[in-house]
Amino acid sequence: MAEERPIASKRIPGPPGQGFPVAASMTSKEAMGILRRHIFLIFFLTMLGVVAGCAGWYLLQKYFPRYTSTTYIKVLPPVEKDPMDIVAPQTQKDIIYGYRQSIANLIKQQSSLEALLNSDVVKETQWFERRGRSTRKAVKYLNRYLSAYAHRDAEFVEVSMTCRDAREAKEIVDEMVRLFIAKQGSVKRGEVSAELVILEERQARVKAELDAADKGLDDVRVRWDITDLAMPAGRNFQHTITLKLNELELEKNTLELGIRQLSADIANLKDLATGPITEQVQYAIERDAVMVTLAQQLAFQEAQLSAKLTKFGENHRDVLQMREQIEEIKKRRELRKVEIGELTRRANLANARDGLHVLQERFELLEKKRQEAVAQKKDLDSARVQYDQRLKIRDERIVMLDLIKEQVEKLKMLHDSPDTPKVQGIGEAPIPLEMSFSRQWYLWFPGGTMLGLMFGVGLAFLIEMVNDLVRTPSDVARYLHIPLLGVIPDASEDSQVRRIELCHAVRLAPYSVTSESYRRCRTNLKLSGTAESLKSLLVSSGMAGDGNTSVAVNLAATFVAADKKVLLIDANFRQPKLERLFPKIQTDILEDKLGVEGFDFGLSSVLMKQCGFQEAIRPGGIEGLDIIDCGPLPANPAELLGSPRMEELLGRQRNNYDHIIIDGPPVLLVSDAKALARLVDTTVLVINAAATSRGAAQRTIREFKEVNAKIIGCVLFAARSMKGGYFNEQFKSYRKYEKKAKKARKAALAAGLT
Repeated sequence: MAEERPIASKRIPGPPGQGFPVAASMTSKEAMGILRRHIFLIFFLTMLGVVAGCAGWYLLQKYFPRYTSTTYIKVLPPVEKDPMDIVAPQTQKDIIYGYRQSIANLIKQQSSLEALLNSDVVKETQWFERRGRSTRKAVKYLNRYLSAYAHRDAEFVEVSMTCRDAREAKEIVDEMVRLFIAKQGSVKRGEVSAELVILEERQARVKAELDAADKGLDDVRVRWDITDLAMPAGRNFQHTITLKLNELELEKNTLELGIRQLSADIANLKDLATGPITEQVQYAIERDAVMVTLAQQLAFQEAQLSAKLTKFGENHRDVLQMREQIEEIKKRRELRKVEIGELTRRANLANARDGLHVLQERFELLEKKRQEAVAQKKDLDSARVQYDQRLKIRDERIVMLDLIKEQVEKLKMLHDSPDTPKVQGIGEAPIPLEMSFSRQWYLWFPGGTMLGLMFGVGLAFLIEMVNDLVRTPSDVARYLHIPLLGVIPDASEDSQVRRIELCHAVRLAPYSVTSESYRRCRTNLKLSGTAESLKSLLVSSGMAGDGNTSVAVNLAATFVAADKKVLLIDANFRQPKLERLFPKIQTDILEDKLGVEGFDFGLSSVLMKQCGFQEAIRPGGIEGLDIIDCGPLPANPAELLGSPRMEELLGRQRNNYDHIIIDGPPVLLVSDAKALARLVDTTVLVINAAATSRGAAQRTIREFKEVNAKIIGCVLFAARSMKGGYFNEQFKSYRKYEKKAKKARKAALAAGLT
């Protein structure tokens, strides 16, 4: 894209239709334009829709009447109400609605429809006769015209039937409701009866299991020979075996404590037998009679010794003898003390051992009794476990039996209840007085009108979408993505150019809207680049007859009118036109120089080096405009146009002219234009709004892109005004403006003449 329009971003946007349209999708204005262009088609199809709606309504009223009879079925909540409860259970609305929907589906199921067809009431109707007594056709018709609709917020299912006769519609829908309610009642009561039979069988089994549990309790009492196995409720009860075992455990604990105490005492007595004399032994010694006598004798002897010492002195024989007696008494006391201590310790140890032996014997006897009590307690526990198991089973069977009896009573009440079927009729359907909604005139008349209008609008847009011509600036922006330099109106849109050659519109009709369009194109072209980048300009198109010659000649005329010197080259060797548009003025000098009358030099003569560059240039009859005709048709035009000789021609003439405009051949037909596009500064594409398709225009652009041609933009040629389009308003506004300008020119001319 950078090579395609290197300086296009510097353009100053022109007026609408002449600059850079950027529409990427259909706008509301374009849609309104399509509607305005096809307003008569839309109006015709709308009226046709009105007529079709009226005719359809009349034919349906006369030959295909439809009457719809409607009645309702009340649907109760699906949750089974306990007959013994006054308050009904609450159920979610979604669950209730789902249940009503299932009831509606049951009404429409095939078995219900076949049961309706087998009814004598339905068989006697003309509706059934018209179905030819064919069950398949009748079921198909009922699937279509018998409806069952579940109301979401009301507790009803709406059942309706549509057919030709109003009374038969009522009879069929009433029969459908009657059969369905009867069927639901029999089905529901049958379900309750089946459940009741099952519960009664279960009740008999539970009663048998309860009798077996009672017998099992008696078997446990007999097997363990224990009668009081049941645990009284409401008080803390212990069996005699348990109490006896507890007493033995307490006595055992007491004996164990005494044995441990005696064992500890024996150990202490053993330690005391070899140790110092304790207070207990000392107390026994002091109470001994021998020790008391010896103590008295010792005291007496010591008293006598004191008397004799006073009387005789230390060394007296009596004193010494007395001292010996005292020592003898002390020795006897020590011996007696040791003897008493030993006897006391032995006696204590023996007594302790005797007590320990007694306690151990009692403990062994007690342990035997306790083991017997433990065995009895184990038997009691085992008996109680078995008894409790059978008792639990018995209690469960009692509770279950009570529940089953209660459920049996409820089912019997449900079986006889009128609410068991969950569906209730609320009365017969009324005979319809008016036809169905689909047969009302206020549906068909507006419906036909809207369908005709929609078809007309759709056809109008379809016609526009099928047309793939590049007709508007929006098409250029949407499909080609290149700048739009100008829009040239069709000759039928401009009365001033209808009687003149379009290639000379700028020169011969300078005040026409066509001439003004070319001048806008020149202005946009000048704003698209610098003067150097617009020196050599190739004007080409995709196909022949698209108007590239008219664009090239008129662009040259606009540049000449702006005091520019222009060289116009005819490079279309196969269909040259400049020689016809600008007739040559033969001179005697030229004929004398060549010696051959009627020989003309042209572009091919220059490229084949038959003449010089200047010799092929001739005046165009307009000051500032020179022309190079195409010359004789060469054998290799593409090679010549892409040759260095052509490049040299363009290079030399750049200094002599402000603009070199080349009228090129169509690029989709021959390759000459692609050869030229590589040599010029820029290329202008001509798109014929009446002939160029989108695909052809896109292929033309791709052809030039393959040779890296610099496409500065395109010119939309022969554009027609369309209702609701920009061109229509533009052309009208320009004509009004030109009328005022023409009056001003006439007034100025009259004033000058005066």
